[in-house]
Amino acid sequence: MIRLLLADDQALVRGALAALLDLERDMQVVAQVGRGDEVLEAVRTSSPDVCLLDIEMPGRDGIGVLEELRQLGMPTRCLVVTTFGRPGYLRRAMDAGASGFVVKDTPAPELAEAVRRVHAGVRVVDPALATESLLGGPNPLTEREREALRAALDGSPVQVIAGRLYLSPGTVRNYLSSAIGKTGTTTRVEAARFAEDRGWL
Repeated sequence: MIRLLLADDQALVRGALAALLDLERDMQVVAQVGRGDEVLEAVRTSSPDVCLLDIEMPGRDGIGVLEELRQLGMPTRCLVVTTFGRPGYLRRAMDAGASGFVVKDTPAPELAEAVRRVHAGVRVVDPALATESLLGGPNPLTEREREALRAALDGSPVQVIAGRLYLSPGTVRNYLSSAIGKTGTTTRVEAARFAEDRGWL
């Protein structure tokens, strides 16, 4: 029996996944959480074999959860199941330790098979997304540029961004200028949205 943990902030989606996967004779949903910062405790208390993990959740995003589980050496394998089929998310999730990455509109039989393969130690990636990720190349932004762009998403002025990041306005301008050049955009907000759309942030 494959023991499953479902981590998704949308209760309806989580419930539907649980109902579908519980129908499989070789699977049992042993825990469900709606926040990223609840995953570690659920892994410790329910000992799942596979965690189906969303990317965008309150408390902690799925990438952060993957990194935490890897750092702690937890044996649970993680299959990212997300609405956001962005190439940058795929690359970041796999780098953080995901065993698989599929989108939420994957048909139920394919999702169940993906769970079985991940449980068996096989890496599973949505084929269309894998192709897009390869064609799109790696994320060109540095960590500092990503931080500056995340802070710029809401249109905040440079002085405010500098205060949030504890950096000088000149340093922030340099990071934003570099990111604008790398994204081929003309403003910091355009660059931030461009990077967010690709899953680079």
